[in-house]
Order: sequence, then structure tokens, then C-alpha cells
Amino acid sequence: GGASGALPPVIGWAAVTNEISVEPVLMFVLIFLWTPPHFWALSLFNNDDYAKAGVPMLTVTHGDRHVRWQILAYSMLLMPVCVLVAISGIGGPVFACSAFIMNMILVVGAWRLAGRCADLATLDRWKSERAFFRFSILYLFVLFSAIAADALVKRFLEGAMIWPTYI
Repeated sequence: GGASGALPPVIGWAAVTNEISVEPVLMFVLIFLWTPPHFWALSLFNNDDYAKAGVPMLTVTHGDRHVRWQILAYSMLLMPVCVLVAISGIGGPVFACSAFIMNMILVVGAWRLAGRCADLATLDRWKSERAFFRFSILYLFVLFSAIAADALVKRFLEGAMIWPTYI
């Protein structure tokens, strides 16, 4: 499911530019690596439903502790991908700053989840997992909004640089 969910930027890029370059591949990788921690956080607080339905989610097959460490590992993998996006043709200062802040929050949240015990009160446990899940949605929204903002900044600066030549 991660690949199919990560393909839309590649498809859109190819439709507009008639080629596939490093930029859509980086967007693909960003979404692809974001998907596991996002859905594993969801699976932590819905584990009983998955188990009853016989859905082999990682929480069902390997347990909460394993999933929490996997969330941390994938969250940390997002950091170097964001560095590559920041220095690519679609990145820029808005993305770099946004990615730094969002990645720090994501990794700290993942670290806290990884260190949580399975025997905590259910309501307390679910509160943290739900908060991480909701933040992961915001994380992706902010990063792709930052890509769009950098594109607008670049267009503005290109226009500002061209303007004096037409005077």
C-alpha cells in the first residue's frame, strides 16, 4: 500500500513535465517512508480490531514493542530524505526549516512511543498513539505545503530578478 499511496506525485510530475526526474522520486520516497509510522501508530490503538478481523498488521504479528521501535526507525529515515528534498530542485529554505522542525517533533514523538511500556493504562496509551497519528498527518501536510511555498518563493524571486531588465 505504501507504493500506491506514494505514486501520485510521480504520476502528476510525469503528466506535467513528460519525464520523471529526481524530484518526484524524492517525493515518492518521502511518502513511502512516512506511511509505515503513520499507519503503525493507527494500528497500535486499533490492534484489537485488527486481531479480531484476522488482519496481519505488524502489531498483531510482532507486538506493540516491535512496532514502536519500527516507528522510530522509519521516522529517523525520513530525516535524510528531507535533507535531499531540501537541496533538490523542489526544496528550498521554507522546506528546510519546516522539515527540520517537523522531523524533530516526529522523532521525539517516536522516541517517546518507543520507550512507552505496554502495561500502561489503556486510555493513557491510546492518547499518545492517537496524538502521534494525528501529528503524522500534519507532518506530511506541512512538508508538501512547504514544497509549494518554496515554488512560490522561487517564482517571486525569478520575477523580481527579471523585472529590472525590462525597465
